[in-house]
Amino acid sequence: MKILISADMEGATGVTWPADVLPGTPQWERCRPMFTSDVNAAALGFYDGGADEVLVNEAHWSMRNLLLERLDERVQMLTGKHKSLSMVEGIQHGDVDAVAFVGYHTGAGTEGVLAHTYLANSITGVWLNGVRASEGLLNAHVAAEYGVPVVLVTGDDLTCADAGGYAPAARTVAVKDYVSRYAAVCRTPTRTAADIRAAAREAAALAVRRPPVTGGSFTVELEFDAEHLAAAATVVPGVAPSGERRVAYTSGTMYEGIRTFKAVTTIVSSAVEEQYG
Repeated sequence: MKILISADMEGATGVTWPADVLPGTPQWERCRPMFTSDVNAAALGFYDGGADEVLVNEAHWSMRNLLLERLDERVQMLTGKHKSLSMVEGIQHGDVDAVAFVGYHTGAGTEGVLAHTYLANSITGVWLNGVRASEGLLNAHVAAEYGVPVVLVTGDDLTCADAGGYAPAARTVAVKDYVSRYAAVCRTPTRTAADIRAAAREAAALAVRRPPVTGGSFTVELEFDAEHLAAAATVVPGVAPSGERRVAYTSGTMYEGIRTFKAVTTIVSSAVEEQYG
């Protein structure tokens, strides 16, 4: 049994503030061990449940945040940027039985600690086939195309609720309870590690590949906080205006859908000006 852990940081234990996840800050350095603890606990739980292999894919910002030296020696870690499927890189090779979303968060324009979708700001909403989409929902649809179920989700309590919409059978662990975008009631790393490990052990029983979901059509719509960002997004082939500060595109697969999404966010981020956005 092989498990892929997609590891984001905003939903990690103790994280509530932008500096907690911004590489290079003292707060980021302080939070890296707690992030690593969450991921390692998930890996240990999957091994407890019978996994033979655990691959961790770094999925936050520079994708160089986890402390490799603090992970269980059996774990392998995929680190660094410029990956074909970004947050769920590694799922496409046909050998992954299940995926876990560790340290995830809610989507842009919704309540949740450090809520966003790909870009920390600028994007105010994302919809997939008319449904407001978090990174978890987008990545779950990518995983489904490869027959890989989402079996574990960790983050704040609202992230766990969000997971009920795209992975209702998955085990969830709330490591903190939402108060505001920048505040939460946090559990200690000792407690969250125990909770995550126990949930992952149970989740291992759900790691059964399914028939790939094919033949769909995926319309992604994005809303930005400034009109010039929407205009910049239309540079990407197939992306067209769909409303005030909005663009949309349609893909035949989520593989292409998420790659187009990456192209849009890359171009839009380059169009953001430091002072005015």
